[in-house]
Amino acid sequence: MLYLDHAATTPMRPQVWEAMEPFVSDRFGNPSGSHDVSRRAKNALEAARERAAGILGCNPKEVVFTGGGTESDNLAVKGVALSKGSRGGVVVGATEHEAVLEAAAFLGRLGCRVGVADVDDVGLLDPERVAGLVDGETSVVSVMTVNNETGAVQDVAAISEAVKRANPATAVHTDAIQAFVSRSIDVNELGVDLLSLTGHKFGGPKGVGLLYVRDGQVLEPVLHGGGQELGRRSGTHDVMGVIGFVEAMELTEKDRSRFVADVITERTAFENAVASVATRTVPVEHTSVQHSHLRVHGVRNETLLVRLDRRGLAVSAASACQSGANTVSHVLRAMGMGPGEARECLRVSFGWSTEPGDGVRGAQILLDAVEGMR
Repeated sequence: MLYLDHAATTPMRPQVWEAMEPFVSDRFGNPSGSHDVSRRAKNALEAARERAAGILGCNPKEVVFTGGGTESDNLAVKGVALSKGSRGGVVVGATEHEAVLEAAAFLGRLGCRVGVADVDDVGLLDPERVAGLVDGETSVVSVMTVNNETGAVQDVAAISEAVKRANPATAVHTDAIQAFVSRSIDVNELGVDLLSLTGHKFGGPKGVGLLYVRDGQVLEPVLHGGGQELGRRSGTHDVMGVIGFVEAMELTEKDRSRFVADVITERTAFENAVASVATRTVPVEHTSVQHSHLRVHGVRNETLLVRLDRRGLAVSAASACQSGANTVSHVLRAMGMGPGEARECLRVSFGWSTEPGDGVRGAQILLDAVEGMR
């Protein structure tokens, strides 16, 4: 099987498991305890927090470890809005991840005002139009750095600047989960107050992530209990998962130049080879290097995916959160695509384990499948 669905999840890097393995047995302690076994776990947890903070350019106490990207997004959007009560208005981009859109919809049912910023036909937001939805009661604006489906890259720094001009008290959150794969992330350069990451998109374990929370930003916890993470996220820490997550962050940082060069080579080879049957939905200059979102003209993606799977190529038609759903992607709808166009779209995504020749090999499998269908 040729795996080109890294935007859904990635294989774990071998070094990550090596870093995690001691915490299965020898260092199994609960970091909330007081004896030596717990202290060793606590020390490892806090050392990992410092390493993560160093990568993001923030203070360790601004790092909140979570159970993954969905929890991080929910804690950011709900946490800020609920800290304001019914006055906690929210603005989100139309192409956000379901974790953000559903969190906003939940807040709307509680009486919070929800604004949705439209995108253009390639999925980009206009910073001034986003800011135009902000008023005195807007508590948080959430915009994704890199779209998980199409790879479209938003100018988060410009959006944050525009939002702060409209209302300096409004917090800005970005889901940077897909972005960290191929782009260095500095929270101060982005100008954001909250930022979400999860490990399994860049070679770390599933079920662990973080939320950067700028010092002074008030959050209402989504999970209540023992008051871990300075009261912002209760629950016993998955120390082993955190260790693996931060190890993957560091490996991704060190490997990024190699990764970007190799992936651009494979993605370009793939797209050049399939140009006779498929076209990009977003111009290459506006997307991440690892995403290739294509419209395969005249071919239904549901059938194509089955044929590709049988031929040994793993790709997807939408985000992993929508796979299997008999609906048209909300991302493509927001970009102005009709159902017929959207059902011809395919997402191919490359990752850290992509090898030389994978682009050409994947293209040939796709071409053979399309020819068989036609």
